[in-house]
Parts: sequence; C-alpha cells; structure tokens
Amino acid sequence: MTFFAQLEQAARQNNSLLCVGLDPRPEQFPPDVLRQPNPVLAFNVRVIDATRDLVCAFKPNYAFYEALGLPGLQALRQTIEYIGPDVPVILDAKRGDIGPTAVAYAQAAFDVWGAGAVTLHPYLGSDSIAPFIAHGDRGVFILCHTSNPGASEMQSLACGGEPLYVRVARLAQAWGPADRVGLVVGATYPEALRAIRTVAPESWLLVPGIGAQGGDVVAAVAAGLRADGLGMVINVSRAVYGAPDPRAAALALRDEINAARQSRQQAAHGALSPLVEELALDLARIGAVRFGQFTLKSGKTSPIYVDLRLLASYPQVLDRVATAYAAVLEGQSWLMGSEAAPLEFERIAAIPYAALPIGTAVALRTGRPLIYARKEAKSYGTKQAIEGTFQAGERAVVLDDLITTGASKIEAIAPLEAAGLQVQDVVVLIDRESGGREDLAQRGYRLHAVLTLHQLLDALVTHGSIGADQRTQVLDWLRDNG
Repeated sequence: MTFFAQLEQAARQNNSLLCVGLDPRPEQFPPDVLRQPNPVLAFNVRVIDATRDLVCAFKPNYAFYEALGLPGLQALRQTIEYIGPDVPVILDAKRGDIGPTAVAYAQAAFDVWGAGAVTLHPYLGSDSIAPFIAHGDRGVFILCHTSNPGASEMQSLACGGEPLYVRVARLAQAWGPADRVGLVVGATYPEALRAIRTVAPESWLLVPGIGAQGGDVVAAVAAGLRADGLGMVINVSRAVYGAPDPRAAALALRDEINAARQSRQQAAHGALSPLVEELALDLARIGAVRFGQFTLKSGKTSPIYVDLRLLASYPQVLDRVATAYAAVLEGQSWLMGSEAAPLEFERIAAIPYAALPIGTAVALRTGRPLIYARKEAKSYGTKQAIEGTFQAGERAVVLDDLITTGASKIEAIAPLEAAGLQVQDVVVLIDRESGGREDLAQRGYRLHAVLTLHQLLDALVTHGSIGADQRTQVLDWLRDNG
C-alpha cells in the first residue's frame, strides 16, 4: 500500500485528520519517564499508546532526535518501529539537496529510519525532489507556505504575478501526482491555505500551526478541506504530548476538527469547489463580468455584461479556466460536486473566436488535440472548413465560453458533423440559464458548465464583490428577458 493510500485508510478508520507530533524534549519529561532506561522511547510510547486510535498519522521531527546524539537517533528508529504499519509516519526532516546527496537523504528517510513520508524544501528544484518520489510506495510533503511568523518574508514574494508559494504549489503538481506529492501549508495563514487548495484541489496538505502557534482549526479546515472531507493532515505537537492527559487533549482536538469538517461540508453542499469559487472572483476582478447598464446587440439594456474574450490577456486566470474545463472533461468529482463519468472524445473542437484561447489552453492541459470550424469559408490554400487534423468517425467535444440559447452551438456543430465527426457533449464556462441546455437536449446534445450564472452571482455576493440587491436585479432581468 502506498503512503497516501495508507494515510486515507487511517483517516477514514479513525475518523480523524489529526496528526500528533513526536518532538521529545527530555527537560520537559516527567520524573517517572526520566527514570526509564530509554526515556525518549518511553515518552513516545506513552503518547502513541494514548492516541493511536485518534490520529491519521504521527510526525516525529528529526531535529529533536539528532540533538540527542546517537541515543536519540536510535530512539527515532525504535519509535517508528513501535508505531508499526497501521498508522502512517511522516518524518519532518525538511531535506533539500541535489544529486547523490538527495539520493542518500531519501535512502536515510525511507530505508534507514522507515518513514512513510518526509518533508522537503523545494528551493533546489525538481532534481532535489525526484530521488524521494522515486521511492514509489512512499510520500513527500513539499514546503509551500510554512506556519512561522517570518514565512512571508520569502514565501509571499511575487513570482510571475503570483506569490511564490502558489508557484511552488503549481510546480509540485508537475513534479509528481497527488497520490505521491503533498504540500506543507501553515494553519496560521488561512488565506495562503485557501489559495493553495484552489490550485492543488486533490493534494494532501500537511498543516502545522494549530495549538501553541495559534492557528485556528475552523479557519484552517474551511480553507483547506478537500471536497471529499479529507486531504488535510492537521499536526499538533506540544498541545498533545505536553498535556497532562495526552489522550484527552487528542480526543478534544479530533472532535474539534471533525466538527469543523462537518460544518464545512454542510456549508459546501451544493456549493462551488474552491477552484470554481476563485474563478468567479477572478472573472469579476479582470472585468470579464461587469455590472452596470450595458446595451446588448439586441438593443436591450442589461445590468450584467460577460466578456470572456478578456481571458486571453490574463494567462494565469486562463490557466485556472483550463484546469476547470479539464476537470469537467475528466469527470472529476471535486469540481462537479458528485461522481461523474469522464466524457468520451478524441478531439477538442473550440468555437471561434472566444473559445479558441480556452481550447488551446485546455489542449495543453489535457494533451488532447484541438480542431476548430472556420467561421468564414477559406477561398485559398487547402480551402479547409475545419482547421486541424481528424478522422471521420472520431468523437469531438465542443468547447465555448458561455451559452445563452443553444442556437449558436447547434450552428457550430453542423460543419463538424458534416465532416463526419460525432458530437455529443458541449462544455462551457458559464451557463446563463436562458434555455441553452434545453435547446441542446432537444437535439440530443448534453451541456456541461463549470458555472451557472446563479452560482457566479452567489459566489460574488458571498465574497462581497457585489451586493445582494445587484444579484436580485440581474436575476430579475434574466427572468424577464432570458
């Protein structure tokens, strides 16, 4: 069993996201422990026995054992052996080096000490991480935004228009899949936690900072919980092992975390995933969704205007849009809110012009080839009606930016089908809920939308981007003019 599979199993079995840190400090040991032949091991065994059925993992911090010399390192090995295979062990060693040194560090963490996962620095890049990921049944947690007061001095520096910690989260997903690579994000920075969950929706997050460092359980869970109610390893050290009754302290913390989980999931029932919620805010921020008085092509005056052509000028937002489209295509439940089957297709067919940048980004994200039907007949060269390569009989999924009625989509599908392509599914970013879904269904096509206009408006109201009266005004207008 891989580390993250073992972690999920322990979290479900013990109904817990609590991780207890094992950071022995002999000067704080009670007298009866100090009298033991191996006081460090005795101390750890007492904490482990008291909390084993209340945690999803244990996390020994290597520094505290190294500081005690050879006896401390021997106690580390004995502690991990005592924990055994039923509860995952994360070795908090914060390694980071390259070449043979990284290989040696990985061997030490996994083969010598027997840890299931290890924490790593990302500063030296992917080649410093690869030797650890090469241990296929083990896991890594890459430091992304730590919990200490000085974390933002470097980790929040701008990097390509976004904080460095967000860039690290993106890179980490390229270095390895979510079932091999997790991230370290401090509970003391809930906004960073929320941002990282947005760009890493499936990753496990190791979350220190609760307890002595002052992190808030409710805020951390609200920001970092995965859609399935898992995805967080909330570490607490001193507040458990230093408590008069470690079991009572761990039980109280587990119950507090579970109450926050339940509250977060109840609030999220039928709500948007963090990624889609962030997209809604992005669209308003870049002016792709505007509110006021706008004259439409029909001559009507609308209180809302949606212009998704602007996405081409905001590559980071376009990248998040592509991630959302890819999730719809792949049937990923963290976005859809329920289990959904992946769409079946061989080609992505983007509708010019607004969907061409989106289609290109989605093709790059998914590795699926892009085609598009020309709006104007080509009177020179190959005189092709459809750009790109395809074979008659292949399935194409149609991408567009938004849908009002289904007329323009049906019109765009016609040349694809005339060329022998099969079309069943249409994917858009925004469904304006003005009859488009029903129009397509009558022709045998299925609509899939990242966002409905109701959801978009709700997200903007929730985050204070617009007032509830503006939402009501837009919805009333759509009811009368949709």
